[in-house]
Amino acid sequence: MEKPMVHPFIPIIVGVFSVALSAIFVKMTTADSGVTAFYRMLFSILIMSPIFFMKYTHEIKKLSKRDWIFTSVAGIFLAFHFILWFESLNYTSVASSTVLVTLQPLFAFVGTYLFFKEHISLKTLISGMIAVLGSVLIGYGDFRISGTALYGDVLALIACALITGYLLFGQDVRKRLSLITYTFVVYGVSTITLFFYIIFKGESFGPYPASEWMWFLLLAIIPNLLGHTLFNWSLKWVSTNVISIAILFEPVGAAILAYYILGETLSASQIIGGSVVLAGIILFVADYQKIKSIFFKKKG
Repeated sequence: MEKPMVHPFIPIIVGVFSVALSAIFVKMTTADSGVTAFYRMLFSILIMSPIFFMKYTHEIKKLSKRDWIFTSVAGIFLAFHFILWFESLNYTSVASSTVLVTLQPLFAFVGTYLFFKEHISLKTLISGMIAVLGSVLIGYGDFRISGTALYGDVLALIACALITGYLLFGQDVRKRLSLITYTFVVYGVSTITLFFYIIFKGESFGPYPASEWMWFLLLAIIPNLLGHTLFNWSLKWVSTNVISIAILFEPVGAAILAYYILGETLSASQIIGGSVVLAGIILFVADYQKIKSIFFKKKG
């Protein structure tokens, strides 16, 4: 295998802080959640278009009717994930919202158990209960602060479930398409969904001040195209497990950035609850990978 130009951990760290900036950029915007999500996806599509139309259009022919249905559902789920997660940031802190969104591995396990019949161990159940306990601590602390903070927490949890659904519906199609083609199609469906959502809600497409357009563009470039691209690049030299665990530290980066940029502070319940969530999910991810390697190990 060729030697990487830089140590893979460097782009992974940059990738974590890139996705962590997503919540900060959303906090800086004044537009409605649907509009912010729409322009994030639209700008991502526009930036990807030259590469897609020059090299990858032939892959569209590989999509069957079932693939189009699954990809469309994935795009719709992604759209509403962004709507609800961005909306949650209007009610709760960056720290609480991003910690709760990192419960994604647990939702993913439930989905793979229900749809793919993957087994669960006692250790995994315990790790899941630990993570849920952490989210309850965050929710309880936010409820004591205000009911609106708890509402934001609930929105973040639903957004977490939706992003898991997006991944579950897309994982089969992704096996037959390149990253560029799959991402372009899903982002396209998501953009169209958000377009009609904005019309239905009566939200405004503009005009907005120059600063607002800057945040929309940064959301597309840094968290969407830079962050996830760096993770995918690193996969050539490190395992998926390393990436999965690294992403779990997004709330840490987001909380640090929110402290210095937005002046947000952390409550005791957020620190304790967030630490418990991260501990439970790291235990869960490590155990889940071990289960997969044992469960699918060839016998004979």
